[in-house]
Amino acid sequence: MTFAPEASNRSQKENSDGKHYLNSKWVLWFLKGDRNRSWEECLKRVAVLETVEDFWGLYSNIQPPTGLPWNSDYYLFREGIKPMWEDPSNIKIRGRWLTQIERTKRAERLDNCWLELMMALVGEQFNNLGNNVCGAVCNVRQKGDKVALWTRDGTNDETNLVIGNVMREKLATPPEETLRYEIHKDASTRTGSVVKPRLVLPKKHLRDEDAPKNSQQSTA
Repeated sequence: MTFAPEASNRSQKENSDGKHYLNSKWVLWFLKGDRNRSWEECLKRVAVLETVEDFWGLYSNIQPPTGLPWNSDYYLFREGIKPMWEDPSNIKIRGRWLTQIERTKRAERLDNCWLELMMALVGEQFNNLGNNVCGAVCNVRQKGDKVALWTRDGTNDETNLVIGNVMREKLATPPEETLRYEIHKDASTRTGSVVKPRLVLPKKHLRDEDAPKNSQQSTA
């Protein structure tokens, strides 16, 4: 599998070393949950990706999500943004698109979904809206794996809908699966297990009572 021609808007430069440089540097993080240690202590910086060659070299030498133990996470974020809600680039009105992979489809979908989303990130495939994207997360969970895409402005429904639709396309999300857009502060202060979404794709799954009053959604 290779990057599509539009992966970096053809602004990748081939240096004298023959490498193909990405528009932005990206950092891969890994976390294995441990109740005896703080979340930040468990978070490990794996590698900085600066070129296409860096990306494929790393991908070929690490475990795919299905090979990780339960309660493990992968994070791929722009350099300078730490994968924490408390990071200045993620707090306040930031949010995320989130989808849960059906357990019956785990083997066929999880690894491919994560790879496609990583490729979309480093290849800047979000319709010139890449600066609105912070990074992506893959949560490996026995109850159901999750894949998420974090964005900078949780109130910009128009931009987030474009980004969400690109994510659905890259993940080849079947019609019965939904993507939910959640605001970080809502998720961090929730009292139950479910966070009320600001947006849902496909839109037919968004109930009237769930739709934000000031949403800029257009009709499908």
